[in-house]
Amino acid sequence: MRHHAVMDQVDRILQQWRLERPDLHTGPMGTMGRLKRLVDHLSDELAQVYAAHALTAAGFDVLATLRRSGAPFALTPSQLISWTMVASGTMTNRLDRLEAAGLIERRRNPDDGRGSMVALTPRGLTLIDTVVAEHVANQHRLMQALSPEQRDQLDAVLRAWLGSFEAAKDA
Repeated sequence: MRHHAVMDQVDRILQQWRLERPDLHTGPMGTMGRLKRLVDHLSDELAQVYAAHALTAAGFDVLATLRRSGAPFALTPSQLISWTMVASGTMTNRLDRLEAAGLIERRRNPDDGRGSMVALTPRGLTLIDTVVAEHVANQHRLMQALSPEQRDQLDAVLRAWLGSFEAAKDA
């Protein structure tokens, strides 16, 4: 049994489709529409924390990836690309911006004289530690509408769904 406290915009869109195309089963459209709208709202909210520190989501992603890699907070460009899932040219652009801001530095790879490492500068480490704490607090705020049980259920469903895509990709 489904009950909605209030109709959302997606409900209204689905209602229009039911009137115009009753032959279509639009259930997945509702799920996808809600996910898209949530991602848009959440991205806007998350971006405010980044912007308060002159970062973009992309810059935050690179700094956070380096930070969570542990001391010495350095990865090869290939490792960064695999963790952040962006194209090489996109990563180069991100790194150039972060280097110009003094947040990362490129070093020679001690294990491979021809390769390089990307490392947090002391300033980058201080900044990401501040921003990630604000980011996590913001995430908690954004999840407040859900009970702990709902969050656990949502995580389980999303993990299963995402896993089906990742398993197919890894196969």
